[in-house]
Amino acid sequence: MSRFRTEVLDWLGAGRAVAGREREVLRIADVTPSPADWRTFLGHLTLWLGTVALAAAVIFFFAFNWADLGRFAKFGLVEAAILAGLLACWRLDLDGMPGKAMLVMLSLLTGALLALSGQIYQTGADTYELFAWWAVLILPWVTVSRFSPLWLIWLALINLALFFYFSLSRSADPLLWSMFALNTAALILWEAAHRAGLSWLRDNWPPRLVSIAAGCGATALAVWAIFESDEIAGMRALAALAYLAWLAALYGWYRHCRPDLFMLAGGVLSLIVTVAAFLTHHMVESGSGAFLLIGLVVIGMSAGGAIWLKSVSRAQAA
Repeated sequence: MSRFRTEVLDWLGAGRAVAGREREVLRIADVTPSPADWRTFLGHLTLWLGTVALAAAVIFFFAFNWADLGRFAKFGLVEAAILAGLLACWRLDLDGMPGKAMLVMLSLLTGALLALSGQIYQTGADTYELFAWWAVLILPWVTVSRFSPLWLIWLALINLALFFYFSLSRSADPLLWSMFALNTAALILWEAAHRAGLSWLRDNWPPRLVSIAAGCGATALAVWAIFESDEIAGMRALAALAYLAWLAALYGWYRHCRPDLFMLAGGVLSLIVTVAAFLTHHMVESGSGAFLLIGLVVIGMSAGGAIWLKSVSRAQAA
């Protein structure tokens, strides 16, 4: 795929190509996928669909035949599938896509094995323990995979473990702080590894997904600080400072160090939500005119944010 894709599309959008010859321009510029690109895409698509289908087939097989299988048959089938996956990994190149797909399937089957143990022996363990042990057990496979999606799966398991653990308490602030700290730390480590030159972390979409989780945690923490009146003022001020520091760091890094319009757009959205929550909390009792004012502020901030992001985009393209 051509590295001049954006420039060529800008030329077409500006009408610089002869009318009716747009496809030819795209073909000459190597913007449109070649037959080899299509074969690679379809090969990867069928590989990952097959991987997910195999893992799901094991789970649904147990669900359908649960009453007809003894406990040894259940454990034997899952463990045989894991053993077959390990043998396949021994034969496959773990740097290749089939090897990485096999590690993903092994990670999913590990979760199925833990769930099976809990169902058969009724250990009484809490839900968070399942996800925590799942993350611990697959960590060696995640480490050797050097595969961003598998790291995202591992991070999602840690998030679920923290969510279910802190959901046991009635207070929301430990949950918000833990989710914010975890995902922000994950984003920082991801960016540090990316800057260190790890080739398998060069894709832009994984850190963007992590930033969405971190941004949701930061925004939720700020909204909690605005609406929660039962907490002491020091904790609310600390939450507000943490949010402002996160927002400033997001702007500084993705505006000047590693420009990324998606990240900046997420920061703008978070700021709009936080300001709207602040105005709602302090003005909702002022009457119906307050809703009109809040709506106008949201519209104005959205328009201003769009104009600013467009100017940043032009500056990056220059």
